[in-house]
Amino acid sequence: MAGCATTSPTTPSTTAAATAAPAPASASGGPACSGSGAFTFPDPVGDDNGPGTYTYPTDAVYKPGSFDITELQVVPSADQVEFRVSVNGRIEDPWDSPAWGGNGFSVQMVFIHIDTDHKPGSGVQDGLPGTNVRFKAEEAWDRAVIISPQGAIRVNSEIEQKAPQWKDRIIVPRVTRASGRTLIAVVDTRALGGPPQDSWGYQVLMQSNEGFPAKTDLLTRKVNEFEGQHRFGGGTDYDNDPHVIDIIVPPGGDPVQKQHEILSKYNKAATTDVKPADLAVVPMVYPCAK
Repeated sequence: MAGCATTSPTTPSTTAAATAAPAPASASGGPACSGSGAFTFPDPVGDDNGPGTYTYPTDAVYKPGSFDITELQVVPSADQVEFRVSVNGRIEDPWDSPAWGGNGFSVQMVFIHIDTDHKPGSGVQDGLPGTNVRFKAEEAWDRAVIISPQGAIRVNSEIEQKAPQWKDRIIVPRVTRASGRTLIAVVDTRALGGPPQDSWGYQVLMQSNEGFPAKTDLLTRKVNEFEGQHRFGGGTDYDNDPHVIDIIVPPGGDPVQKQHEILSKYNKAATTDVKPADLAVVPMVYPCAK
């Protein structure tokens, strides 16, 4: 399986990747590209509400800002790539993840979908199980990096059960960790099919780690009509609404309004036999494409 590995301490090459970090995003809010596939892409604060209606679970572990993406960084080095997703709050570990083989944080769960060729028919249009979104044919994903609190053994087992058809496209990082407000995943370049290119597209789906997921969901927490102790609210009690709390959107215009419009475009009348065409279509973002 692409990218299968156990979590390990930061390696010397990981440190090398960190020193090659791209410059901060521009003051105008646009991406900062450093060439060779490296970039920083900002996301506004306060849009951790999906289509504009989602509310956090009521349990105190889901602290304000925990699922609010503020920045995506991609930092390549010689033989690996570091993905960094920052949020609007310090990342904590209220469920003591080391006790269950975890990675030092508890509640967040991130899926980074990557389009490496921008060609219709070459990738996957479905979002990963439990996200309830899809992609355009020309923006289908070729690789997906999972940043999960769960250890690699558990994540790989879930992939085998719930997404075996894509297991060669889904990457479980060789290192997954948290630092301050940032989730960090270190991935071998070969697992991506080669070093990142400026032409690549990305979509970051912010979810929440669910240790007891539904039988078809890949460790994802559901969004219901009403919030509960461990359920997001503001959606529906069916699998037609996107189970995504925050995403990144293409530059230009009001990014918050864009997100709300994107994630609200799903078929609310489809409650039992939900088809791919009923789901919201999320865009790829091509931060450095010419």
